[in-house]
Amino acid sequence: MSGSNAMDWGGPIIVFDAMCVLCSANAQFVLRHDRTARFRLASMQGEVGTALYRRCGIDPENPETMIIVDGQSVLRDSDAVLAIYAGLGWPWKALSIVRLVPRFIRDPLYRLIARNRYRIFGRRESCWLPSPEQARRIL
Repeated sequence: MSGSNAMDWGGPIIVFDAMCVLCSANAQFVLRHDRTARFRLASMQGEVGTALYRRCGIDPENPETMIIVDGQSVLRDSDAVLAIYAGLGWPWKALSIVRLVPRFIRDPLYRLIARNRYRIFGRRESCWLPSPEQARRIL
């Protein structure tokens, strides 16, 4: 991570799979709807994303979760997804109601989808690339 740490990057970092159609669509959704530019994004295929996964004890070659890293704090699985929508503000924040579903129910469902993401949603031929306007938010 070239001598920097996650706190230097100005906000929570979403690490996602840029080869996954669903994950890339979610990244694009965040970039479109994050009006305050709160989140930064890093693909697990890139240097920053790989380093963050390793720091969290996740194999970047076979992750079954996306993560949000904010300084020393790390969210994963369904908590990460819910934090994204909460961080986007209204109306997306309303999805936070899903937190009422216990994690022992949410997380296995999340992991089932994550493990089968390519089969269900497809795999891109190459990593998704942001538009020039979005590129400043990608690490």
